[in-house]
Amino acid sequence: MHFLLYAILFFSFKLIAAVELTFELDESEKQCFHEVIEQGVQAVVDFQVLDGGNYDVDVTLEAPTGQIIFRGIKKQADTYTWKADTTGVYSLCFSNEFSTFSHKLVYMDFEVGEEQPLPGLEEHLPQMTKMEQNSVNIHEHLNTIVDYQTHHRLMESKGRKYAEDLCDHVMYWSIAEMVVIVVIGIGQTLILKSFFSDKK
Repeated sequence: MHFLLYAILFFSFKLIAAVELTFELDESEKQCFHEVIEQGVQAVVDFQVLDGGNYDVDVTLEAPTGQIIFRGIKKQADTYTWKADTTGVYSLCFSNEFSTFSHKLVYMDFEVGEEQPLPGLEEHLPQMTKMEQNSVNIHEHLNTIVDYQTHHRLMESKGRKYAEDLCDHVMYWSIAEMVVIVVIGIGQTLILKSFFSDKK
């Protein structure tokens, strides 16, 4: 399964220079993703814990030199942008090793490099017509809308899961209260009955 995730990550980067993954992180488990980034290329990591425990994971981003360039302890969500100082394999690791009972569901968006211009506009970039410029603006706005929709879907999913968990807790608490009330009612009935019964 890990190999499949790595393969998806690798080929996605080679084709579109970005990948979005939602994966499960079991209790006491650590998963790492690797990518070769050229020197001077900008990259962005965006992640969010959607389900499990306290919605938190440990995150580390390691440079090819072994230097930790980003570390997050029990983070629920975060975004980190950096520019590669050296060419090499950068490792992004998510750890749930501090948790022994709850597994996590994690969303990750890993983007490397700048977005390529629209097809057919490369030769017109210095001097674009009004229509071409408007097309570029629409394209950028659509990308922004897609990002907002993705984050809103994640927040909606996380909020729905939280509401479902809260509903379950309320139901269990109500059942426990009902059981206690029934036990107390039966106990009081037996005690009152003993007051009026003949003693031998």
